[in-house]
Amino acid sequence: MTVFLFFAGIGLLIFGAELLIKGASRMAAALGISPLVIGLTVVAFGTSSPELAVSIKSAFTGQAALALGNVIGSNIFNILLILGLSALIVPLVVSQQLVRLDVPVMIILSVLVLLLALDGNIGRLDGLFLIIGLAVYLIFLFHASRKETTAAQQETATPSAAPGRRSWLRNLVLACGGLAMLVLGSRWLVASAVIFAEYLGVSELIIGLTIVAAGTSLPEVVTSVVAARRGERDIAVGNVVGSNILNIVAVLGITALIAPHGIAVAPSVIRFDIPVMIAVAFACLPIFFTDGVISRLEGMLLLGYYIVYTLYLALDATQHDALPGFSAVMLEFVIPLTALTLVIVFLQEVRKRRRG
Repeated sequence: MTVFLFFAGIGLLIFGAELLIKGASRMAAALGISPLVIGLTVVAFGTSSPELAVSIKSAFTGQAALALGNVIGSNIFNILLILGLSALIVPLVVSQQLVRLDVPVMIILSVLVLLLALDGNIGRLDGLFLIIGLAVYLIFLFHASRKETTAAQQETATPSAAPGRRSWLRNLVLACGGLAMLVLGSRWLVASAVIFAEYLGVSELIIGLTIVAAGTSLPEVVTSVVAARRGERDIAVGNVVGSNILNIVAVLGITALIAPHGIAVAPSVIRFDIPVMIAVAFACLPIFFTDGVISRLEGMLLLGYYIVYTLYLALDATQHDALPGFSAVMLEFVIPLTALTLVIVFLQEVRKRRRG
């Protein structure tokens, strides 16, 4: 029964997110919002809804470590696996807005999580601060998008037609039905994940960083891969970056605000998991910046690092004898070499653009 609830929960999360995205994106498109902003907001909200539902449920049941691990694990999963997989299917063209605004915002917020967690707890005041940041970010995005859309309509003299009442009602029903499935799916997923954790002797944090994070990120996988195959590359990349931003300001912010005692942060999370999330966010900047394209080679690099990260978590959870040697190789050779390569590529691209 536990296995059935786990997979049924993931199924409801995926199907519910699909309905939510379909209804919400159609309404947003009718308002004349650009595909990139749809990816950063409406689609990102839809695909981040499982993380929000799971984290809120975890907060109310006193499993805040699961909520925090879910957010951190999902952000790492989104960039390394989803972007990597999407870029392997087709090289992804990156919008300049992402490079100039949204990726820096994602990096700043990732660092902010570390600063808020240094005292060992992300409390209600921290959650309120993050939610205010969410409001500011959304207002800025929609204002910029409406301004851009109005200018484009004035140039073409073809204002978008207003949707009919039946169309609005149908899309609203789709979105609400998707949300209901997300709530039910998250309840089943959290319940079964906790039982797995107790049975296997694995901490809730590790379960949140891996199984639950992957399960709740499946809507992002489906959305970005399908968008990449259909040529909607702004949505594919914007969905990932937007989801990571919303995971921090919305999912983590709301969870911290409603959790009775805030979100307790283990020392191991401050030492390892949050720094990994920050490093992954920083890695996006030079990759996105070079030629404005995420190549297949860069996609393979991202996927390789996700495999390495998952392997580390498995070794750490089981306290395997190979863990010290594996950690030493990663910390002293692989990670510094990759960081140096990214910095060199970034500086070469800056120099090339200055010459051009």
